[in-house]
Amino acid sequence: MAQWMHMSQMILCLPDETVNNLYPPSAFPIEVRQFLAEWIESQRWDDFSLENMEQESQAQALLDQSINMLRTIAQQNNNVVYRMKLMQISRNMTVFQQQPLRFAVMVRDILREERGLLATVTNTPAQMPILNPPHYQQYQNREPSFPSAQDVDHLVLKVLEVQDIRQQIHQQQEDLNWERQNFEGLQGPIQQNGLDPANSEIQKLQTRIQQLEYNVKAMATKRFQLLKECVHCLDQCQSRFISRLKAWRWEQHKATIGHPFDDNLNPLQTWCEQLLGVNGKLRQELMLIGEQIPELQESLAKLVQILIQSSLVVDRQPPQVIKTQSKFSTTVRYLLGEKVAPGKPVVLKAQIINELQARNLTSIPSDNVGELINNSAVLEHNTASKSTCATFRNMSIKKIKRADRKGSESVTEEKFALLFSTEISITGCDTPYRIQMITLPVVVIVHGSQDNNALATIIWDCAFSEADRVPFIVPERVPWRMMCNTLNSKFTSEVQTQHNLDDYNQLFLAQKIFDKPDFADDFSNMLVSWAQFNKEVLPGRPFTFWQWFEGVMELTKKHLKTYWSEGLIFGFIGKQHLHLILKDRPNGTFLLRFSDSEIGGITIAYVSASENGGQKIQNIQPFIRRDLEIRSLGDRIRDIGHITHLYPEYPKHEVFKKFYSEPQASPSSGYIPVSLHTKVGTEAGSASPPAHHAESNVFPLHQFQPAFSPQESISQDRMETASAPAVEFSPNHPGVYSDLNNTTNNMELDFDSLLHAPLSNSIFSDQ
Repeated sequence: MAQWMHMSQMILCLPDETVNNLYPPSAFPIEVRQFLAEWIESQRWDDFSLENMEQESQAQALLDQSINMLRTIAQQNNNVVYRMKLMQISRNMTVFQQQPLRFAVMVRDILREERGLLATVTNTPAQMPILNPPHYQQYQNREPSFPSAQDVDHLVLKVLEVQDIRQQIHQQQEDLNWERQNFEGLQGPIQQNGLDPANSEIQKLQTRIQQLEYNVKAMATKRFQLLKECVHCLDQCQSRFISRLKAWRWEQHKATIGHPFDDNLNPLQTWCEQLLGVNGKLRQELMLIGEQIPELQESLAKLVQILIQSSLVVDRQPPQVIKTQSKFSTTVRYLLGEKVAPGKPVVLKAQIINELQARNLTSIPSDNVGELINNSAVLEHNTASKSTCATFRNMSIKKIKRADRKGSESVTEEKFALLFSTEISITGCDTPYRIQMITLPVVVIVHGSQDNNALATIIWDCAFSEADRVPFIVPERVPWRMMCNTLNSKFTSEVQTQHNLDDYNQLFLAQKIFDKPDFADDFSNMLVSWAQFNKEVLPGRPFTFWQWFEGVMELTKKHLKTYWSEGLIFGFIGKQHLHLILKDRPNGTFLLRFSDSEIGGITIAYVSASENGGQKIQNIQPFIRRDLEIRSLGDRIRDIGHITHLYPEYPKHEVFKKFYSEPQASPSSGYIPVSLHTKVGTEAGSASPPAHHAESNVFPLHQFQPAFSPQESISQDRMETASAPAVEFSPNHPGVYSDLNNTTNNMELDFDSLLHAPLSNSIFSDQ
């Protein structure tokens, strides 16, 4: 039934130019949509074709039935607004009267598309399961629910009822005035002619006047009660709306660490405009009463002030790490932009504030903590998008004034924010309002070397701050499970992959940050501190945990995304666990892991024969960013002859074939072509690259699932480190020109073949 329900929404979405857009299709009652869905399902649409004019009468019949059905539903519906909407839709559908086949074919195509989508979902083969999917922290809403179309529907109906009663009172009052005038006109003849005041006609007139007076008073009482209910309902609806707006800001904050975020503000703008409209109608009804009702008038004035001041939103946040003297941009949107009073343009001004000032925003801070360049912008309305925004395109922080630091606190731990403010007048409101909004916290740096530590401050703030906090307080310690989810979410979003960190990876990360390499129990509830995250260096290393993790993330994003996404990289795992995983594998078995001793490095661990006839596990010196820019990981794996099968038993040339570079055409300049090749250990003495095979490029995603116990004994003599990979120049392959001075991995250049070449063809010849 789901696909037909969507089809019913298509009918409800037909062009509607005359009725305001209060109700999306989902706002119609489920009974209406279900009835439409069942009716659509009962008809035959698949046979229609625009070329078959013989079907026009059948299409016309279905179109007429659709229109009549909508009109029938409208007439039977007690909801005034639903009835108006449905009648308008039925009138809109008459645009197909000249081409009924077009209507039938449109319905046919939509149904076919939906069936295809459903079949795709049903028949899609099972993919590699996502291990440990991230758990996203939700905004803790204090209201029972978020605003919905039903909220506004209820308000609109109540306002319509108030207006209807007012019109009835007006009509009754006019009748009463008329009858009183008639009665007063009879008073003269009664006195002059001596008529009996108890005359039946006079008595009826008096009774009629008394009844009208009673009706006017009763309806006035009912109107007053309804107005109170409307104001209370508006208060509740607006509170839920503001909670939803806060949730949108919260989700925008969490998007920094990879949480899903829908940045579309149009639905919220619609709700905001509707609430302002209802407020205006209620204030108008109070004025039409003709007497002061201070309680309701003050409540509505307070509600409209809160709504106007809450409608300023930072649509596009500035970068959360800002370098002084560097340009950046940001966009501020006003949700009530279409209601701004015409005349004087609205100019927003921006200033930078510190944490203490952010906690006290009852007035505009007078003390400048920084100098902003290009810090003003005009609110401009875009008729196409129906949005009103002020865009700061070339802002820059010229200088910053820092607060006194506490203890070992560094400049990259100090948080600031941008404050936007202006004065605005709204149509229908007597007085202008002061509005303001701050951005998410930002860290200001003066040198690029501070970027990594500043980003750590932002990550900690985004991940572990609480909703509705005092700016910009964050906990000093958090459970590892929260930290682990944050690392996974940030890693997958930054790399843009669906392949999550698996159990091995998470265990190793926990062991590393807590410095417990032999601990195999559950880390979930252990508390990790900010100092462990990015203040204290890791044991035996010159860098912090975050600096190391962020380096791996950057390397993967720029050079290893596809390898990681296809499950070819084991990832985060310690050298000790390599023995437990590779100990029973044949020589030549290898896996790819991130280096735990280098920032942003990936290494190859493989099984090889030891001198005494046994086996040993060797780790090739890590490849860092510059190495992979010179020669890709796939080509390096092809070059190294010692490794033959990716763990557990996939032939490397089947797995990595698609990553191999194609041979380049020989140059026509007369020079001997040159190419780079990676060699390890004793291979460096040979001038010929290792042979390789290209059999198949079909390789399923794999997981690393063998169980292991980190507490098993590990033979230290089996843990050795291989010699550094060397790079040779070979005259037998086309040239790959790179940075020949790179010595990051202790690479050596094999010039043997070059020395044997004729001088006229040497690469050192005069060009």
